Amino acid sequence: MPYKFLLFDLDHTLLDFDAAEDVALTQLLKEEGVVDIQAYKDYYVPMNKAFWKDLEQKKISKQELVNTRFSRLFAHFGQEKDGRLLAQRYQFYLAQQGQTLSGAHELLDSLIERDYELYAATNGITAIQTGRLAQSGLAPYFNQVFISEQLQTQKPDALFYEKIGQEIAGFDKEMTLMIGDSLTADIQGGNNAGIGTIWYNPHHLENKTQAQPTYEVHSYQELLDYLDAM
Repeated sequence: MPYKFLLFDLDHTLLDFDAAEDVALTQLLKEEGVVDIQAYKDYYVPMNKAFWKDLEQKKISKQELVNTRFSRLFAHFGQEKDGRLLAQRYQFYLAQQGQTLSGAHELLDSLIERDYELYAATNGITAIQTGRLAQSGLAPYFNQVFISEQLQTQKPDALFYEKIGQEIAGFDKEMTLMIGDSLTADIQGGNNAGIGTIWYNPHHLENKTQAQPTYEVHSYQELLDYLDAM
């Protein structure tokens, strides 16, 4: 078996971020007395994705992302709100969400049976990601969980992976795979660090980036089949 260490992205790879976000947003917006909740969601979701892309490209700081997205959301609808307070409440609700993608538990069970060492490698806020992992029941599968906020660097920076390698006993790049859905974070990050990558692409998206995955899979079963063929 050429690979031993599997680094897993979490959101949209194992955890159902869209479902978690929807529940947390609904709770927050209801508390704020919003009537047309869907209109607020329709504005927030693409705005938030754009913020995270800007963070990946170092155009903004994590602090700016966290503290301004909700004030901007409400400002769009003509209301002035304290973005920091809203962010704290949203994070509290989001950390309680443990929705997983269908088959995630079974996938990790199968990989454990095959004697892989599993690690989570996620960009995110520590309190949120640890809370969601605990709620999801996925935490026990991982030897260790690496979160960008704790490492003080993030995917796709090579330093993110260098710090992970320093924490894993016997770490070897040649025996490591980064598995995730994001070309710009997971796959580009693996490319930058000299680590093999598997692009989890269940929606059959076209690769319009410079990132080059070692392999592309469209389902968990394809991932297992690829690893079994090694």
